Amino acid sequence: MKLKMAENSLFAILLRSPWWISLALAVGLAVLAQLALPEKYAGAGMLGGLPFVVIAAMAAQRQWRAPSAAQAERTLQQLQALGAAELATVLEAAFAKPGHAVRRLNGGGADFEVVHGARRTLVSHRRWKAARTGVQPLRELHAAQQRLQADDGIYIGGGELGDKARAFAKASNIRLLNGDELVRLMRDSGALPARSA
Repeated sequence: MKLKMAENSLFAILLRSPWWISLALAVGLAVLAQLALPEKYAGAGMLGGLPFVVIAAMAAQRQWRAPSAAQAERTLQQLQALGAAELATVLEAAFAKPGHAVRRLNGGGADFEVVHGARRTLVSHRRWKAARTGVQPLRELHAAQQRLQADDGIYIGGGELGDKARAFAKASNIRLLNGDELVRLMRDSGALPARSA
């Protein structure tokens, strides 16, 4: 069973925040423990900030690896310029990591099935170029998940998703892959060919 951190927990919020905020909390807790606790307990109290140091390190690593705004914009523009067949080939290559089997699906709400061990994930990118995505393509992906008994779904979209679509995705175990996360997938996989200058 894969454990998942609550989206609005303190640690999840700190992971999405600048790294120095977690570090400042750790230092603040250490100073507070030093001032408020008797001398023989101060050292132990200062260790209470250690989880925030770990979160600061994790957030710093994520932020260091994150693409710059210019890189993200270039990558998204390059993806938008691809035709449907080219995009499918690039995405297939991006999901084909070691230990992952990728199979194209014909119709039925999903474009790929990605298998990693016993876990099956369906991927859809059908409305990639739509400026705004509603609930319908997510419903189709969810129906495919149920029909094929897949564990998860990933919806790749280039435009905005409405609030209803986001709520439906959350309730249906569908991960929305767009923006920086999509750019990171492309960069980490090396699936998107470099643009000629």
